[in-house]
Amino acid sequence: MARRALITGINGQDGSYLAEFLLEKGYEVWGTLKRNSVAETQTSRIQHLRDREAVRLEYADMLDVPSLVRVLKLSRPDEIYNLAAQSHVRVSFDQPIYTALSTGLGALNLFEAVRLTCPEARLYQAGSSEMFGEPAETPQTETTPLNPVSPYGCAKAFAHHQARQYRSSYGLFIANGILFNHESPRRGESFVTAKVVIGALEIKQGLRRTLPLGNLDARRDWGHARDYVRAMWLMLQQPTPEDFVIATGRDRSVRDLAGLVFGRLGLADWERHVTTDPRYLRPVEISVLRGDATKARKALGWAPIIGFEEMIDEMIAHFERVVATRAART
Repeated sequence: MARRALITGINGQDGSYLAEFLLEKGYEVWGTLKRNSVAETQTSRIQHLRDREAVRLEYADMLDVPSLVRVLKLSRPDEIYNLAAQSHVRVSFDQPIYTALSTGLGALNLFEAVRLTCPEARLYQAGSSEMFGEPAETPQTETTPLNPVSPYGCAKAFAHHQARQYRSSYGLFIANGILFNHESPRRGESFVTAKVVIGALEIKQGLRRTLPLGNLDARRDWGHARDYVRAMWLMLQQPTPEDFVIATGRDRSVRDLAGLVFGRLGLADWERHVTTDPRYLRPVEISVLRGDATKARKALGWAPIIGFEEMIDEMIAHFERVVATRAART
């Protein structure tokens, strides 16, 4: 009998890649959708999976515990991957309460629903490097103190500690993945990697002249989402639940990102086009986040396969088609 996995937030970047990964391994995959996420624009990342016999989608909301209990009883999962969240850091400053509820309390609701419904299931909780805030040390490891400086980071830290509490108090198998930035062609267009790629393509095609960005000096550790969902699965195959940093170990600035993307498109004078817009600056900026995934390499046998340049080339190829399609409609 095929193993069953439940993915909250299956329609997101990570959820779609994880669903594909698990289907390749022979899983029966269940996913949750909110009622307001049924439009094709909200499920575009999983449209190619919706007719698969091994895929089942159900409505649920992270703030509605009965709906979570219902889906857990229906799916009877062996593994649960909690990827549902309001995941945009800058937006979390504008919507702090919603972020705290959906990203923090939503995770706690799921843990409690699992405790009451299927305590034998193994659960992955999606953490974030944003929990480190302005970190006490670089690179960051599993023992680096959490010091979140955004509503999103605080909500993720709350969920992280609740996962550890449910693990120790109730014996639930909950693994925390502390994932650093990970991107792909399926990245939301409001995130900086996609924003830079789309902006550069539009400039090259004469559709715009400038690209407004936030802090160009912010440095992040960027990997590929396909590599990172593999790490999620590996965490749930271990004999005991633990916490793992997942990262490439190399940081780059937004300035480096822009230079690479514009250079790939033959636009060497990228600085003429990029401007700093205060609207995209955070009230508190984090200068450098870089992870040390030594524990994951040793315990999980995990290492990133897809390089940064290859990932950017994938994103350029994808968004080139998107931009061309939009231009043809105007």
